[in-house]
Amino acid sequence: MASLQVQATRTAPFALRVVQRREGLAAIIYRRRVNDRMEERFDRVAALSPLALTASSGLLRSALKANGGKAKLEPGPYQPLDADWGARVAGFAIVAKGLREARRLSKSAEHFRGADATEAASWFGRMQDGRGLRWVRALRIITEAVK
Repeated sequence: MASLQVQATRTAPFALRVVQRREGLAAIIYRRRVNDRMEERFDRVAALSPLALTASSGLLRSALKANGGKAKLEPGPYQPLDADWGARVAGFAIVAKGLREARRLSKSAEHFRGADATEAASWFGRMQDGRGLRWVRALRIITEAVK
């Protein structure tokens, strides 16, 4: 079973890793990219603070369950995410960075959970270009993460 999980992670476009921090459980979202030596590697997209992890637990469990993983959020190895759920989770992680209002984070996570996969991927791509801050601010407003 663990071998299948490792194989799935090696081919997945995104991955989630839950880690234990002093403040509590947190998560890191990774995206597969090709480096300068033409090797595929996971690059860190964003981290979810313990507060953001708690607020987005429904989103994360849905993403893990949809990708055949266990829906339990506990520290351990990388867990694979497909492109659709990976874009949603990574988009939320970027939007949630630095925010501290649990109710709004939870509301934003629910918006991402119900988002169209193509639209989520489009927003994620916009946030990854050189002008990402403007797109992050817009998406924070749209998903009700801020007033």
